Amino acid sequence: MSAPLTPSELRARIRSGEHTGNTSGYCDGYVQCNVAILPKDWAAEFLQFCQLNPKPCPVVAMAAEPGQTNIGTIGPDFDIRTDVPSYRIWENGELAREVTDISDVWRDDLVTFLIGCSFSFEEALQADGLEIRNIAEGVNVPMYDTNIACQPAGRFKGNMVVSMRPFVPADAIRMIQICSRFPSVHGAPVHFGSPEDIGIPDVGRPDYGDAVTIKDGEVPVFTACGVTPQAAIMEAKPPFCITHSPGCMVVSDLPNSRLAIL
Repeated sequence: MSAPLTPSELRARIRSGEHTGNTSGYCDGYVQCNVAILPKDWAAEFLQFCQLNPKPCPVVAMAAEPGQTNIGTIGPDFDIRTDVPSYRIWENGELAREVTDISDVWRDDLVTFLIGCSFSFEEALQADGLEIRNIAEGVNVPMYDTNIACQPAGRFKGNMVVSMRPFVPADAIRMIQICSRFPSVHGAPVHFGSPEDIGIPDVGRPDYGDAVTIKDGEVPVFTACGVTPQAAIMEAKPPFCITHSPGCMVVSDLPNSRLAIL
């Protein structure tokens, strides 16, 4: 059996085009991040939106200045233009296209934000013996739009997006305990049980990602999701911005243990 990939090795595969899919289940032990890249004149308001909504938008790292393509804490070889498996390019709030490299659209006024991802606490859940259904079934985690309003900041507003993992009630309680140790990657779930209570009409039809099996006796557990900024960006309609495609994250050299509250 081959050794697991290191974050640097996975980033190299992403950079070369060898890996273009979601990153859930890869590089256990290391922080994964959602991506939002905005023009400088939108960046301050977006940072304020994240600060007012730390559960769905916990900022793990950001560029020190516009145009910066490397963030050293992520990895010495990291390049935001090439090291995400799939990017979404937005124009005036509309999805223009998805690409695997943004070098040809990069601008010197762009500011990169890297936002905590629930994939980071999946390792802790697995270490405790809990099955992560999307990993077990080899699919992207299901994600949903909700009716949970975020705090607005300037031009940014909207509702929270959540990811879902099913558990029997006893395991759901254990999940809550474990995830509470990771506030920098969304922390404790925001809801469990009836999806309709948070505006999800059909849990079998996610708005992003893939559906997973919910077995008899299991309840859906919903965690704040880093796709939330995309919803806010769609609402704010900046003339140009870039995000990750759902499930396709930056995989960093930061150990998950650094984000845990013991």
